[in-house]
Amino acid sequence: MPFTFKQFHIDDQQCGMAVSTDSVILGAWAELSQSDNILDIGAGSGLLSLMAAQRSHDQTKITAVEIDSAAAQACVKNIANSPWPTKVQLFQGSIQAFEQQHNQHSAPLFDHIICNPPYFEQGTQAKNSARADARHTNTLSFAALQQAISRLLAPQGNASIILPQQSLNSFIGQLDEHGLFVSKHLEIISTPGKPANRAILVLQHTSTTSQDEANCHKTEYLQMTIRNKAAQYSQTMTELCRPFYLKL
Repeated sequence: MPFTFKQFHIDDQQCGMAVSTDSVILGAWAELSQSDNILDIGAGSGLLSLMAAQRSHDQTKITAVEIDSAAAQACVKNIANSPWPTKVQLFQGSIQAFEQQHNQHSAPLFDHIICNPPYFEQGTQAKNSARADARHTNTLSFAALQQAISRLLAPQGNASIILPQQSLNSFIGQLDEHGLFVSKHLEIISTPGKPANRAILVLQHTSTTSQDEANCHKTEYLQMTIRNKAAQYSQTMTELCRPFYLKL
């Protein structure tokens, strides 16, 4: 359903994936503030693109890529009605088609790529095909996503991805094939005492050079809890989402 944030509004009624806590955490936590050129893969309603627009400097360019026509139309509308109608540009089509066009024009690579991808490889799928495609790897496999990131990410760039815990081993196990590694791994816990059910991975090129070879390709592990024992937002969650949620 439509969702109003402090600086923009999202109408997601035509999108397979509605506004979710996952996307909000990803868009608020990813290191976007110093990025000049941001790519949002599978933009859906445009939520992550608009969060990136709010958090980045005025000259930042943001490209949203969305394959579903109904979601793309919603994304265009949400961008047009936001405070940043010229800062975000939409490409309607697959990430493979975007990559081909991008390379033909020798356009600059992206210093940050952000994505809340279709992340279930197996399991029961929704009857609504748009929702099924948004949640399952029907139209964008992990391998295809990683290949696109590898080819479109600048040498010193970062890619931020959010995944459910059950998909992590499969996703991480394929990174070597595409010259990527996890530089940061944020475990997301719903309430104290429960196991993590989501994770944000920050990816970099394995070819990234480091003066300290001992620290090259090491992963930094972090944790955050969404709610405290009283079922209220934790201090970390509150501070993270305060620039966006109306009631914080």
